Amino acid sequence: MTPYVVNMDWGLFTIFLLACAAAATTGSMFMPGAWYRSLDKPPWTPKDWMFPVAWSVLYLSSAYAAARIAPMEGSAYGMAFWAMQIAFNTLWTPVFFGLHRIKAAFFVMIGLWTAVAGTMVSFLMLDWLAGALFVPYLIWVTVAGALNASVWARNPKEAAVAAE
Repeated sequence: MTPYVVNMDWGLFTIFLLACAAAATTGSMFMPGAWYRSLDKPPWTPKDWMFPVAWSVLYLSSAYAAARIAPMEGSAYGMAFWAMQIAFNTLWTPVFFGLHRIKAAFFVMIGLWTAVAGTMVSFLMLDWLAGALFVPYLIWVTVAGALNASVWARNPKEAAVAAE
C-alpha cells in the first residue's frame, strides 16, 4: 500500500483522461433519442441529467486512479482491467443506443461490471485511494446493468425486433 499522497504524473493522468473522453464521445454520438424514450422503463430509472454528471465524475476518478497505479510495480493486472473496462464502456453505448440491441448490450454490461470489479480489487491491492475511487463506478455500473436488464425484460418485442 502506498501513502495517500503521491506525486501525480500529469502526463499519465492526461492520457487516461483522453481514453475516458473517447469513451464519453460515444455518448454524444449515440444519444438516447426517441427510441429510448419510447421504451418501458422501471420507475427507478435515473433522470436524464444524472447520466452526464455521474459519468463526468466517474471518468475523472477513473483517470486519476489509473494515473496513481500505472507507475507502480505490480500494476499489470490493474492496468489490464482498466483497459478492459474502458473498452467495454466505449462499446456499450453504440450497442444499446446505436444498434438498439438491448440483449447484446446487457452482455456487454456484464463484461463492463466484471472489468470494473477487477480494476477496483486490483487497485485496492496497490493503493487504497485508487481502489476506493472505483467503488462509485461499480455501484453505478450495477445500477446501469439492472436498468439494462429491466428494459430488456419490459420490452421483449423491441428486443426481439433488434435481434433480427
